[in-house]
Amino acid sequence: MAAYEELKPVKTFMGKLEHDKDLLGELTKICLDNNIKLGKVEVLGAVKKTRIGYYDQDNKQYSFIEMNEHLEITGLVGNVSLKNGKPIVHAHITLADKDGNAFGGHLAEGTIVFACEFYLTSLDGPEYERGYDKTTGLPLWQM
Repeated sequence: MAAYEELKPVKTFMGKLEHDKDLLGELTKICLDNNIKLGKVEVLGAVKKTRIGYYDQDNKQYSFIEMNEHLEITGLVGNVSLKNGKPIVHAHITLADKDGNAFGGHLAEGTIVFACEFYLTSLDGPEYERGYDKTTGLPLWQM
């Protein structure tokens, strides 16, 4: 059975990230600066280079793809919760190259901003803490 709870939006932050900064690092910093422990995030823009992950379900480990090229962010969706008591942004990103080819995966450190607009909504509800899930090997919400 699915585990879920009703949450209420508290505040929405909207802005742009600084050129040449790490996308994941900047989103995490905004959460830390504003004490956001539970939330959702959306992003549009472009990156100078990217690092995205793919989780191998059989081997229970991530492999990463690094692309050192300019790409459009066609979508990024994610959430904010806690891991070891600190806010963590978990996001998946879809990117497109100059020919319209799309790439996507788990957003990882090493994705560098060219131009980026974000929406970050803090939510009112219980703290969602991530912990090891033995079935998947992933740090999932402990509910």
